[in-house]
Amino acid sequence: MAGENVEQSWYNRGMKVKTSVTLSEELLHAIETEVQMENRSAFIERAVWNHLKALRREARDRKELDAIDSYAEHLNSEALDVLDYQDRA
Repeated sequence: MAGENVEQSWYNRGMKVKTSVTLSEELLHAIETEVQMENRSAFIERAVWNHLKALRREARDRKELDAIDSYAEHLNSEALDVLDYQDRA
């Protein structure tokens, strides 16, 4: 269990809630082809956790990029000053 992330760890110990999800036959067949011996519910839950992590990562990256962009003009100006100084030296 040392290598498991928080979501997988929770999945192994957490309380389960039965729910109904409608999937296309094509997706269900693709899942069944991939999971073979694995439980479909576990596979789907892990896929959703992974997608949520990706969405959170994208949101964090957008926020960080916005912060960098807010300083871009100032940083570019400093870089041009350094290059100008190097040309004169």
